[in-house]
Amino acid sequence: MRNRTELERGRVLRKYSGKRLLITGGRGYLAANLVDALKNISCAVTLLDTAPPPERRPAAAARIKDVVADLRGLRDWSALLRGTDFVFHLAAQTSAGAADKDPLSDQAVNVLPLLALLETCRKRKFRSAVIFASTVTAAGIPKRLPVDESFREVPPTVYDLHKTIAESYLEYYAAAGAVSGAALRLANVYGPGPKSASADRGILNRMILKALKGWDLPVYGAGSYIRDYVYAGDVAAAFLAAGVKAAGLKGRRFIVGSGKGYSLRQAFRLVSERAALKTGNKARIVRVKPPGGAPAVDKRNFIADTGLFRKSAGWRPLYGLAEGIDATIAYYLGESPALRLLKGKP
Repeated sequence: MRNRTELERGRVLRKYSGKRLLITGGRGYLAANLVDALKNISCAVTLLDTAPPPERRPAAAARIKDVVADLRGLRDWSALLRGTDFVFHLAAQTSAGAADKDPLSDQAVNVLPLLALLETCRKRKFRSAVIFASTVTAAGIPKRLPVDESFREVPPTVYDLHKTIAESYLEYYAAAGAVSGAALRLANVYGPGPKSASADRGILNRMILKALKGWDLPVYGAGSYIRDYVYAGDVAAAFLAAGVKAAGLKGRRFIVGSGKGYSLRQAFRLVSERAALKTGNKARIVRVKPPGGAPAVDKRNFIADTGLFRKSAGWRPLYGLAEGIDATIAYYLGESPALRLLKGKP
């Protein structure tokens, strides 16, 4: 099955040869994994972000162009979209806490740019495929597992509410024939890539770095809440699969995860064990008291049912949790910033 999946991913990648892609949130975690997947394909990739990249990108078959722009207030995307075959809209404000504190600012980042993009496509008759990064928490706190696309949406935070609004805009414009595309509702993503800008994201990556340094791994309470951890490389493959199948996806929402659930304690224990194979020191898992006023969404259980997306886009995950943790450890140990952290330097 693995060989078959790898062959299918190769076929998908080849369909991007000669194409033009726009990736918003170009300095971010998901974008880094998309670029890594595309680096050996002869395509043109424009990375859009609010700041230039921190270092020069390595040469590759893909032609990478960085554009610095703030999407807030951008009403006409024509200059960015002209001639573009695929748009991967990853730019987002990802802190649920920040969204609850300032809903208008969150809307300006997480809703209005996508609406402006879609409206530009409609007015200018651009035919770009638009793949939007959403979240599984948009569906709310599930009462049974696994979770599929049929679950009634009860967004638990302003952040999730705005994601569902953006998803609805995409589905509306796709139904009107203005664009093709899909919204991918992502489970807990982990793996190689730059650090998340949001303190309430990327928990498994933070635990991996702590374990490599021999620090304790704090778990709230019994650590019994279940999460679905999906490897970043598998997520990049999901976006690329959605892109080439965009015409048939009709702007709908799809759940993307590993399809397997682990309690927080189980996941952290696995991190400790895999890191110890490299360092010789097994990080302790320490039970700590949850902070007062923790949001209900933190107390959810989640396992993805990815059946609809598998059937619609031909995608399936490659990495199990242990394998993905090993790959992430290898990435951190090979990256000089991480090595400086391990040595206790700033």
